[in-house]
Amino acid sequence: MRIILDGMGGDNAPAAIVEGAVKAAEEIEDEIYIIGIENIINEELKKYKYDENRIRVFNADEVISNQEAPVKAVRTKKGSSLVKGIGMLKEGEGDIFISAGSTGALMAAGLFTLGRIPGIDRPAIAAIYPMMGGIPSLLVDAGANSECKPDNLLEFAIMGSIYMEKVIDRKNPRVGLVNIGEEENKGSTLTKAAHELLDRSHINFIGNVEARDVPKGVCDVIVCDGFVGNVILKLTEGLAWNILKLLKKKFTEGAKAKLGAVFLAGKMRELKAEFDYSEYGGAPILGVKGPLIKMHGSSGAKAVKNTIIKSIPYAEKKVVDTIQNAVLDIEEIIISEQD
Repeated sequence: MRIILDGMGGDNAPAAIVEGAVKAAEEIEDEIYIIGIENIINEELKKYKYDENRIRVFNADEVISNQEAPVKAVRTKKGSSLVKGIGMLKEGEGDIFISAGSTGALMAAGLFTLGRIPGIDRPAIAAIYPMMGGIPSLLVDAGANSECKPDNLLEFAIMGSIYMEKVIDRKNPRVGLVNIGEEENKGSTLTKAAHELLDRSHINFIGNVEARDVPKGVCDVIVCDGFVGNVILKLTEGLAWNILKLLKKKFTEGAKAKLGAVFLAGKMRELKAEFDYSEYGGAPILGVKGPLIKMHGSSGAKAVKNTIIKSIPYAEKKVVDTIQNAVLDIEEIIISEQD
């Protein structure tokens, strides 16, 4: 497996990217290609001992920042690490591309260079969603498409089911549609129409799920448009960290609280890890003709390492090909609805 890593993408690049690559290489046998400004990447690599046969550097003179208009940046900065990296993937010079850079630019470059899977209208970001004391679920879409049609939510559900089954090894994953009530007739025009399509599909659709039930693990694939998905993701992240901060504050108020904190320290670390995005790796962009992974923009070395390691099954198990084969099912459901 040849993993292409954007060495210049993200708030902590290139230092965290290089460190994460070196740490990942200690645990896997695959090759890691870091693409970026060569002399800067090499300076970072000098800090570590690593196998030069498995970590290689490819030069890219330009960088796309989060402040730039994504489409314009992709079209004008052909020599950027992001565009050149995806180009390598298209040319068969690598098997997967990972970046912590601009989400918009990654999506645009993926569509321009790799293209959509035929039959998929809207590629989506599939983010791992932490569950309380359980195995995490998959949230699709996590922010790529703020406005959707019912067909798109059907696509998200099928692509998410395939990813969960192939990569996370969740057999017959339960799919839930985010809504304001569990009843079929609840919700907007979009969710009502999407419910009908999902009900006709061959996936394990369990119906509508309310936002309050999402963290309980009632379903394995959480389906919604990108606006709702991004709000759910960021609200959960913010709420979890604020609760942890509040607990830390309470455990330092007085001698008895501090004594209790000593006994609970291990459990607190476990709880923190359950909501730590760096433990879960990046988010695949489903629906493009190649394995793309988006890391959190502020990813540190730990997140980079885990993303590299956990992204390997995405390419190895040929998820993109499986989604391609499932397109016929999507088309049949949509046609039957129109009839």
